[in-house]
Amino acid sequence: MSDNNIYDKLKELLDKAGGKYTILEEQVDVDLQMKFFEFSTKLTKNKRTRKEIIDDVKLLYDTTAELEDKKRILTELSESECVEGFRELEKFLKVVDKDLKSWAILAYQHCRIGLESKLLDENKVFISTGLGGKEDKLRYFTAFKTRLNTEFTETQRKIIDNEFSFVYKKNNCAIEEMKYVDQYLTILAIMPVDCVINDVIVSAINEVNLYGDFLHVDYLITNVKILEKSDIEYYFKKKNKS
Repeated sequence: MSDNNIYDKLKELLDKAGGKYTILEEQVDVDLQMKFFEFSTKLTKNKRTRKEIIDDVKLLYDTTAELEDKKRILTELSESECVEGFRELEKFLKVVDKDLKSWAILAYQHCRIGLESKLLDENKVFISTGLGGKEDKLRYFTAFKTRLNTEFTETQRKIIDNEFSFVYKKNNCAIEEMKYVDQYLTILAIMPVDCVINDVIVSAINEVNLYGDFLHVDYLITNVKILEKSDIEYYFKKKNKS
């Protein structure tokens, strides 16, 4: 990976936020997030009164109500900027079924940000990615491979485990999951939003390669979703041809 696109975009967001931001912790599909915010924008053009919205909350618990109607109510509550709307979303999240859970999470978080901004009289940036995050950190999926297209040996795995853990911890990052699949290594980790991601990962690769130079210097990183093996294979095949 030759650039810091992800870092640059986050840095730009943080500069605009002046350090005031909230991270969506849950893993929510990016396409669904886009649909939620597009729908939210549409509804603001024909806003209903708070009373009308609150009166319709009962439909959220009605098993015969249409799913789209429930999405509309949740979205309207998210834009209400009132404590009552926030409490209704908080209550519904405890009983919501899986079909509406991600939508309800987005509505709850969006309402919370709007309410906080209004009460504190300050604008906050809402950072949401497909893989979510935790506190002041975002979650990233990274894939690596061996130089010789062979499976990692036990010794190589121990070196990777030790060196990556050391470098990540030193940079206030935390590895949540590490997997070896044939000649590939995948890591799921949370990293601070102001972290220079490329520097951390390159440092870890360099430390590993002091013990045999067996890890490829190219890597694949995303905070959108956990990738399948076929996606990883496609990326590295493409890199080999370039």
